[in-house]
Amino acid sequence: MALTGLDIFKQLPKTNCKDCGMSTCLAFAMALAKGSTELDLCPHVSESAKKFLDIASAPPIRSVIVGVGPNQLTLGGETVLFRHDKTFINQTAIVIKISDTLAPDELDEKIRNINGLSMKRMGQRIGVNAIAITNCSQKPETFKAVVDIVAARAKNLNLILLVENAIALEAVLPGIAAQKPLVGSATANNWQAMVALAKRYAVPLIIKGNGLNDTAALVEKVASEYKELVIDTGMRNTAKVLVALTNIRRLALKKKFRPFGFPTIAFTTAEDPNDEIIQAGVFVAKYASIVILKADEKPYVLPLLTFRMNLYTDPQKPIAVEANLYEIGAVTPESPVYVCTNFSLTYYAVEGEVLNSKIPGYIIAVDTEGTSVLTAWASGRFDAQTITDFVQKSGIAEKVSHRTLVIPGYVAVISGKLQEKSGWNVIVGPQEAVGIPAFAKAYYTKDA
Repeated sequence: MALTGLDIFKQLPKTNCKDCGMSTCLAFAMALAKGSTELDLCPHVSESAKKFLDIASAPPIRSVIVGVGPNQLTLGGETVLFRHDKTFINQTAIVIKISDTLAPDELDEKIRNINGLSMKRMGQRIGVNAIAITNCSQKPETFKAVVDIVAARAKNLNLILLVENAIALEAVLPGIAAQKPLVGSATANNWQAMVALAKRYAVPLIIKGNGLNDTAALVEKVASEYKELVIDTGMRNTAKVLVALTNIRRLALKKKFRPFGFPTIAFTTAEDPNDEIIQAGVFVAKYASIVILKADEKPYVLPLLTFRMNLYTDPQKPIAVEANLYEIGAVTPESPVYVCTNFSLTYYAVEGEVLNSKIPGYIIAVDTEGTSVLTAWASGRFDAQTITDFVQKSGIAEKVSHRTLVIPGYVAVISGKLQEKSGWNVIVGPQEAVGIPAFAKAYYTKDA
């Protein structure tokens, strides 16, 4: 059973020195009990107390950092089994695997494809997170050469080095350790040499077992010496991996089982790209911190990225754009003015169709706390008064020579009152954004 705040408080110095950043030792103890702070922040705690409090101070699933700079990955750190309980925190890393036996032209093409696996969706840039290089050649010099090429040509992506030969890994790490790649795997046969390298170069390490029991025993052994770990159960069958990942998450969160309190990694095995993406989707949903796959073509990978993005949105906080006045295209004083909510899906649907219409326009994204048109209207966040207030402070009156607003067809009922309150002519536009191009061409090519 986890320790309570009072249990932890008994082990602290009780000096209220505030060196931990909190006002009292009791407040610090309560934060430790919740797993929201680290025991290392207290410089005065005794070694015996540290050992006793380790189970209380450590979060149920440790966060592990891979990479450096703005694209670095934070793995693990999850606190719930289900997104609706709170939210998922750190997105599953999508990683493309390449072999060090590829011919130079094949390697170039592969890196070029992987670098292109990103897109902008709902105002966010999403893409793959890393490249995993496998030491299929079993030759340290070949492995090093390919790692160096990938590191030089894929600078925005993190690196994962899949090699169980400590000699091959040692040949690579001196020149690449500063990028903090994830390395491994450490197995029952090589873990001491691999841990020594991981500690020396301060890089995270994959621990590979053979089933849950074997993995737990190996992790417990390794974690006593090094804690920057990622768990690989060694399983590759989809159903078995699903069960294993679920059990690892449950045991870590519900039972505070420390050997499973680390991020996890899963590998796809399907040869057909369609099957592989489905397999990867299973691992993203339940509960891999990293998914390694072979597919590197946009039609296969981008749907997986979209699925991940949707899964990792915060259910307590709708995705919203900044409530503002936006110019779409080369606007003029005669350009149409569209009104919508600041719900991201609504805004980007409208923006895309305004662009498709080839008629530049303004979009007023009214602050509706990130809710859709009908939801906002039903809750009183998208009514005549709210829109009028936002139109007046948006500055649109100084930018256009007309006084005409286009509102969504679903809220046609507010058109009369909006016209009365705002003093602007109000046109009821299409119900769906897809109707904007036809609407704009029919209306604004003859009457601006």
